[in-house]
Amino acid sequence: MEMVMLSNGVKMPMEGFGVFQVPDAAVCRGAVMDAIQTGYRLIDTAAAYGNEEAVGAAVRDCGVAREELFIATKLWVQDASYQGAKAAFEESMRKLGLEYLDLYLIHQPMGDTYGAWRAMEELYCEGRIRAIGVCNFYPHVLADFCETVKIKPMVNQVELHPFFSQENALALMKEYGVVPEAWGPMAEGKHGIFTHPVLTEIGNQYGKTPAQVALRWNTQRGVVVIPKSVHQERMQQNIDIWDFELSERDMKRIAELDLGHSEIVDHFNPDFVKALHGRKLH
Repeated sequence: MEMVMLSNGVKMPMEGFGVFQVPDAAVCRGAVMDAIQTGYRLIDTAAAYGNEEAVGAAVRDCGVAREELFIATKLWVQDASYQGAKAAFEESMRKLGLEYLDLYLIHQPMGDTYGAWRAMEELYCEGRIRAIGVCNFYPHVLADFCETVKIKPMVNQVELHPFFSQENALALMKEYGVVPEAWGPMAEGKHGIFTHPVLTEIGNQYGKTPAQVALRWNTQRGVVVIPKSVHQERMQQNIDIWDFELSERDMKRIAELDLGHSEIVDHFNPDFVKALHGRKLH
């Protein structure tokens, strides 16, 4: 597994395991246990996923030393304020059952993100979090944020896959020293990604599946990926991307699949924003 160095010197795995939409505690715990057994060391959850307790149980029971794991969770919109973030962090740590967190992210660019960030900066300086970052911060939002805060985000988790490559966003993140992390690196199965003719043709050259090609394409762009699967065979396939390298020509062919917009979420739609604010965890 390759690692990426965050701006503060902390090393983060380039590939992790995501647990979005795995709310069942037993299924989630089992999946995380399987993922760790398969070789994953980065585990990505969130308060809004409703499975922090299951993730924490798997971390405690997996048999792998805590310091070898990289655990990330996220602050929900409802708690995006200074006091809200302090309380939400403590609740996440209680559910996870951890003494420290490797990465804490603001889940959405909504609410009082600056107040929340001040709380996260304090928790980071106290040593309770090894790295802090954000999610879904589009370039104009990230630029304003980085120009305003004391400690710049170390990670920005955004939608990144062959059909929404966001090259401009990657360029800005590089400028500010922010590591990009992809949610939905498989485009949530859209556009026939698992059988796409271009990805299939490229994969045949390397003995790899279209999904493996899509993941490898992102990592070669310096993007951390967190694919999700509850099936151990697929987990193994997803992590088996470190023994080949796509050619420059193949990288360009995949980049040409970009649609220039998301077909999964629309952060610019007021109704979507209202819906996220309306989702209450407590």
